[in-house]
Amino acid sequence: MNADAADPLTAQAWPLSQDEALAAALLAVDPVGLGGACLRAPAGPWRQAWLDRLQALLPAATPLRRLPHGVSDSALLGGLDLAATLSRGRPVLQPGLLSQADGGLLLLAMAERASADTAAKLACVLDTRQLHVQRDALAHSQSVQLGLVALDEGLSDDEVLPPALQDRLAFWLQAPGPAGSEPEALMQAAEVEDPDDDQAAWVQAARVRLAQLPALDERQLKALCATALALGIDSMRPPLLAARVARAAAALAGAAAVEDEHASLAARLVLAPRATRLPTPETADADDPQDAPEPSPPPDQPPHQPADPPPPPEQQAREPDGQPDTPQEPDQSDEPDDRDERPSDEQLQEMMIAAACASLSPGLLAALRAGQQARQTAGAGGKAGSAHKNFRRGRPLGPVRGELRGGARLSLLATLRAAAAWQTIRKRSAEAATGSASAAEAATRRRRIEVRQEDFHIMRYKQQRSTTTVFVVDASGSAALHRLAEAKGAVELLLADCYVRRDRVALIAFRGSRADLLLAPTRSLARAKRSLAGLPGGGGTPLAAALEAAHALVQQIARSGDTPVLVLLTDGRANIARDGSPGRAKASEDALAAARPLAASSIRCLLIDTSPQPQASAQALAQAMRAHYVPLPHADAQGLSQAVRLAQPRTL
Repeated sequence: MNADAADPLTAQAWPLSQDEALAAALLAVDPVGLGGACLRAPAGPWRQAWLDRLQALLPAATPLRRLPHGVSDSALLGGLDLAATLSRGRPVLQPGLLSQADGGLLLLAMAERASADTAAKLACVLDTRQLHVQRDALAHSQSVQLGLVALDEGLSDDEVLPPALQDRLAFWLQAPGPAGSEPEALMQAAEVEDPDDDQAAWVQAARVRLAQLPALDERQLKALCATALALGIDSMRPPLLAARVARAAAALAGAAAVEDEHASLAARLVLAPRATRLPTPETADADDPQDAPEPSPPPDQPPHQPADPPPPPEQQAREPDGQPDTPQEPDQSDEPDDRDERPSDEQLQEMMIAAACASLSPGLLAALRAGQQARQTAGAGGKAGSAHKNFRRGRPLGPVRGELRGGARLSLLATLRAAAAWQTIRKRSAEAATGSASAAEAATRRRRIEVRQEDFHIMRYKQQRSTTTVFVVDASGSAALHRLAEAKGAVELLLADCYVRRDRVALIAFRGSRADLLLAPTRSLARAKRSLAGLPGGGGTPLAAALEAAHALVQQIARSGDTPVLVLLTDGRANIARDGSPGRAKASEDALAAARPLAASSIRCLLIDTSPQPQASAQALAQAMRAHYVPLPHADAQGLSQAVRLAQPRTL
């Protein structure tokens, strides 16, 4: 074996495992019914090898269209062909990528960054298989039959494909580890040969047989639903996709009906990657795949392997599947006796659960045992702050109809596209109004493009805001040193995440008769440590002055374009009034009055009660601020930092 063959990274094609090759073959059999596949892997040899294998098994004329990130609605759905419309004098439709991919596959690049709007449009087409375009004075509908291959290049748990698309794709595939880390998987993958003309022809014959196969019987459907429930899958779409995968596997095997091994194969390929928990002892004989019964094949030997050249249909329909189960003696009985030996509903469910558990990777198995579930967000548009729309700067969102006010920018192409659809009517109306105009004036008017105010389209942008967390720390009293130590630790923990989250931290301390801004909004960890090192403690509690200073600071932060988050650490027992005079009653009234502007400004606030016991005064202050109240009498820096992270706004 040469060096190139020994190292898959330097080989011409990355070796695929049996399940990966089988998923490509099944998707080639029924790309529309199965929805598609999600490939979670960066651009590399493994992803390209899987795509090449899928393309080799599809018919030669199957369209493959790549959907770039940030595609516009006109490019995705179709819109007005501006040049053709102006030349012909009537609206002309320009087909979008969905129309061009009809009958084939659509490759979604950077799928983990797909917006919720794009995901909703793709999900609607996958569900209804219809495309409706009603825009730019056009109304068009057509049938669209396509599958979606999502290229997920996310590196962390919060960079994932939108859930609306995850739920509609049958296969979830992930790139294997580096070469040498999984020798058994690489040895298994080396057995899969590249598809040839015979295998491609066999896949095309399976597409014809698929239309003639009957549906799954009731016991198989119940077993798939029970398996999904045992694995913690809440949606009903995965069992339906598994049923379609079972029919595709039966068609690929040349069977006349869907057998139990085909349903078990579907449970392994579709339901196992979606597992969020391990089956309980009531739903399975054992949680460990090694202890589970083995009526189903192990993951390295699926019952039907389309990777190798298939035998003739007459032989494959009657050949044994080569499963490592107990050998069966030749039976001279007729078909009714064979049906009597079929497993019961409970045995079929246990067989599917065992097949699904046997295919779980060690990392996923360990995570499920520990009760950890992957976090999924609605979007992955960044990790810092919140997003807001404006008309001046940021990431383009697409033009909308509007007026040129407040510095809005005109979208020339969208304006011309909106006006082009009405040129014929407007020119006829103008000619009828002028009446006896000269021929030269009429010709000049026909060459002009009449644009009206209702045609104006302005640009929209989405700007990502960074988050600024403002700590307001009560430095009064005998326990001030302890609370300040907690605040210092929390600030330093949050600043350690600023390199990733790109947010800032500010600190206001109040004691005696005033509140001081000790740390202006900053990302510098060294500056924060220097500011916190010399913070003294003791004295009265001027809570009203602290809230006024915090309100002024968060208003300044909001005007600068950031998202402010206010964190107040106090016991709520104010004893210094706004004018500096002592007195607990007047100080409490002034504190409540200073808290109401914060509630009116809709600023996200968090009040952490640092007293040994939860105080009613702190709860009343939190209610007046409309803040989240968190009693943490014995909080350390780690717990305080975690509470602040939960209060921060989520990304859009």
